[in-house]
Amino acid sequence: MNTNSSNMMALAPKTPNKRETVCIFGTGDFGRALGHKMIQCGYPVVYGSRSTQITNLIPKDAEVLSHAEAAQKAAIIIIAIQRQHYNFLIPLAEILHGKVVVDISNNLKLNQYPESNAEYLARLLPGARVVKAFNTVSAWALQSGALDASRQVFVCGDDMEAKQMVMDIVRALGLTPLDQGSLLAAQEIENYPLQLFPMWKFPVFLSLGLTAFFFFYCLALDIVYTYIYENRNFSFFIALTIPNRICPVVALILLGLVYLPGVLAAIIQLYRGTKYRRFPDWLDKWMLCRKQLGLLALAFASLHAVFTLVSPMRAFVKWRTSKAIVSQALNNKTEPLDTTNAWLSDSYLALGIIGFFFFVLVGITSLPSVSNSVNWREFRFVQSKLGYLTLILCTAHTLVYGGKWFLSPSAYKWYLPNIYMLSLVVPCAVLVVKFVLIFPCVDKPLTQIRQGWERNPKYSE
Repeated sequence: MNTNSSNMMALAPKTPNKRETVCIFGTGDFGRALGHKMIQCGYPVVYGSRSTQITNLIPKDAEVLSHAEAAQKAAIIIIAIQRQHYNFLIPLAEILHGKVVVDISNNLKLNQYPESNAEYLARLLPGARVVKAFNTVSAWALQSGALDASRQVFVCGDDMEAKQMVMDIVRALGLTPLDQGSLLAAQEIENYPLQLFPMWKFPVFLSLGLTAFFFFYCLALDIVYTYIYENRNFSFFIALTIPNRICPVVALILLGLVYLPGVLAAIIQLYRGTKYRRFPDWLDKWMLCRKQLGLLALAFASLHAVFTLVSPMRAFVKWRTSKAIVSQALNNKTEPLDTTNAWLSDSYLALGIIGFFFFVLVGITSLPSVSNSVNWREFRFVQSKLGYLTLILCTAHTLVYGGKWFLSPSAYKWYLPNIYMLSLVVPCAVLVVKFVLIFPCVDKPLTQIRQGWERNPKYSE
């Protein structure tokens, strides 16, 4: 029993009983939240302030000294002050010489200054070891326990030892440090909190543009045309019918656009005969936002499912059903079941349900919390194989539902095709090209190229 206990003790990591003292310049919201979190994690904290009077705002067990006295007591000094107030540090340059100075500041707009705040601080204090960190974490996140969305802390600096010391503090606070390299990366790190969904901008604008286009397209064909030529007012279609037509169309087009860049990339690699040349910038950006396109497509598909479920509750549907029943009663004639239409109806509903199931599965797998729990092969299988299966099922769902209008002259109002015909252009094009790419005569050279083979090696530079 004693032997086992000693072995277990030997496996335990050796941790220091007392952590090093950390100095914080600045008693604002973030400075106080960071100090409180550090004290909870066992760090002695001393604040450097113009006023050494302790107030209720200062975390309990923290010491408040003048800037010079506080800097002398610690090897790591965290600057929780805005850039415009950095001049007070100049007289402290000698005291801060050789110490680790952590800049956590942010700006009010992108590229507000020609150089980053951290580089400016390094120029003011040439003897200090400046590290950029903590600017991507909010005071609220520190106070609430650093939720998943706020765990990552970008760290950069020219001194590896100083950077490692800061990263150790980050880990001790329960956060995840990400080494971004030298201090030259500070500008990008400072711009990061100011960016509003940078990878979502193109997908959102594209989906909004498609939604607006198809809305006016349906408005013209389903309401304006019907009112002019049939003298019927279907303006109430704007509330539910038109959205329920737009959502599946936009979802299918966006899903096709998720896999279209991969097909284009394969064609480009086959044409060039190498994988060592960059794709065009527009294709690179397109491929980087495929996840966002897919999630937006899933959102539109979910709306379509909800709209479809509530459709039987509509007054228009109830009126049309009761009208058909009354008409059969007055004519004393019961229409027999059309088994062909029954098969088509059940088929497109089944395809839609199964397609939506795989759609949700692919969407869930793209979430970081799920994708981090699977290996690369599993992730690729779901996103590629099941993703294409989803595209096939959703395309088949639309074909079975709207295929009858392809040969119907009444479907071409003002000689314009039905909205469902337009939705099939992109996914069908992707599936046709993908079908060609899986032929052995095409797939084999493409696989060789992606494994490093080159048709003309001289173009590999």
